[in-house]
Amino acid sequence: MAQLVCVLLNAADRERLEAIASDRNQPGKYVERARVVLVSANGRPVQHAAKEVQVSRPTVWRWQQRFAEEGPKGLLRDKTRNPGKPPIGSETVARVVLLTCGPPPPGATRWTGRAMAREAGLSLRSVQRIWQAHQLQPHRLRSFKRSTDPRFAEKMADIVGLYLDPPAHAVVLSIDEKRSYGDRTLSAHSE
Repeated sequence: MAQLVCVLLNAADRERLEAIASDRNQPGKYVERARVVLVSANGRPVQHAAKEVQVSRPTVWRWQQRFAEEGPKGLLRDKTRNPGKPPIGSETVARVVLLTCGPPPPGATRWTGRAMAREAGLSLRSVQRIWQAHQLQPHRLRSFKRSTDPRFAEKMADIVGLYLDPPAHAVVLSIDEKRSYGDRTLSAHSE
């Protein structure tokens, strides 16, 4: 593709571009754009300008065109682009938060990211971002398992009663069964 824009600089534009190119506090992209226009204004071919500034030829054409249309201020802003995906709606975010704070899905003890993503129709990463933004960590919730024993309340009352009001001259033993490296070991605690 041939050079379509001939860059002509007046004294004020040249001074402004040189100030941008030499300013160490400017973002690198602005310095690069100013250098592209300055090198192009010296009458150098696009190929030589691209090589000198270490950018591609389409980049040189883009900034030459932008300078021709908008002047130096056009080099100091990026054009807006449409996002690839629209942001997640506030209703969806509220729904994810509400589901996370509620009971887990049937057959599960807690919400997982993948289960929530399926339920909400989002990606796993979107669910993770929502949880992070709202400081939710459903995988870290502490709870205990509920017993399915129909006599659980009766048994619990007996055991708690032993600790609260033990019989006179009695020894209360507590035995926990723990797994350790595949072996069953018993530990006894006396009180």
